[in-house]
Amino acid sequence: MEISASAFLTNINLTVIDVLILILCLSATLFYCYSIYSAVVTFGESHIYAPNFSPPITILKPICGLDRDIYENLATFCQQEYSTYQIIFSVRSPQDPGINVVKRIIQDFPRLDIQLIVCNRIIGTNLKVSNLANALSFAKYEILVIADSDIRVGKDYLQRVVQPLHNKNVGVVTCLYRSVAQGWVEKLEAVGTACDFNAGAITSKQLEGMKFALGSTIVIRREVLKAIGGFEAIADYLADDFQLGYLTAQMGYKVMLSDYIVEHILFANTLIDSIQRQIRWLRGIRVSRPWGYFGLVFTYGNITSFILIVTIKASILCWFGLAITWIVRLIMGWIVGVKYLQDSSAKKYFWLVIFRDLMSFTIWCYCFCGTTIEWRGLQFKLTKDGKIIPKVKDVTEQRRITPQKPQVQTEE
Repeated sequence: MEISASAFLTNINLTVIDVLILILCLSATLFYCYSIYSAVVTFGESHIYAPNFSPPITILKPICGLDRDIYENLATFCQQEYSTYQIIFSVRSPQDPGINVVKRIIQDFPRLDIQLIVCNRIIGTNLKVSNLANALSFAKYEILVIADSDIRVGKDYLQRVVQPLHNKNVGVVTCLYRSVAQGWVEKLEAVGTACDFNAGAITSKQLEGMKFALGSTIVIRREVLKAIGGFEAIADYLADDFQLGYLTAQMGYKVMLSDYIVEHILFANTLIDSIQRQIRWLRGIRVSRPWGYFGLVFTYGNITSFILIVTIKASILCWFGLAITWIVRLIMGWIVGVKYLQDSSAKKYFWLVIFRDLMSFTIWCYCFCGTTIEWRGLQFKLTKDGKIIPKVKDVTEQRRITPQKPQVQTEE
């Protein structure tokens, strides 16, 4: 006995909630399709490469403690096949263990223009930005490259990332990244970064253009930094990387996504460490881009399709919707994380995407409430405009310390 399509749909009693969940499943599937399209367009773009364009560059490296494989990470920036560049390592505390690593770098690369700045001056609650500001006064060149100590690059890095600045209208260049992970906690986070975070960044770029920067690499003209108010303008913000890109775009300059992909050396001792980092990121997004944060509900198709199965039991329509949603989600993750980013964790543990989405959705729901984040062992409270206020008196007390004069140290 044949059942018509209209009769089939009539036999399904859909509530308003069911319809809303069904819409979320459909919107997520459309989002995945658009993300695939965005990845194909982004990675298929032709980039102008001018070998003769190699302006002198100053690399600013804020140091705080010891990241995993920190010496190897920093050494890659000292092995650039580039004509003229300077590296400034900036540390706040004379007792910071990173100082010994930097001194070893200076000793191992004596021909490079490398400086170590030790200064406790604080210009805001974001101590990383204070570190950068302390280093800036020693920068010799107009082009600044900012990259954290957990970033690793190849020898052609500087030559590649500086290329978009050949266009005078470009104020900032930034990079996507792939993660280098050890242990199941880091690998789980790496899969999420490759198949979710980077996919979202590419999709956002395609939808509204680059109006943000990623902390993996920020290349900025010194005149642009001055025009947006210098590091002082972002000294109290959690998402300093986002702000550097956003304020630059607001000034009318272009923010460009480089075709170079850097490596991020993940370091998470426990699952709690990884979750705390993701809470910091998501709450940062919530205050920096509230509508964008809310819009993430339309991207969790794996979750909403499963909820639909639970609410409308034994429905062929729901099972079909779940299958389509999950298949398209996996295709999107594979195209971005495996095909284009070539992320090693995504290649080996691609099957974790579904579980990672469930984890991400849970953290996203949790981050709707609360304003507390943990960063480098300190707790902060987020304000509505994205600034951070220390919950303990450590940073406040350090503001009262008479700022020392920046000291340039070299290895004797």
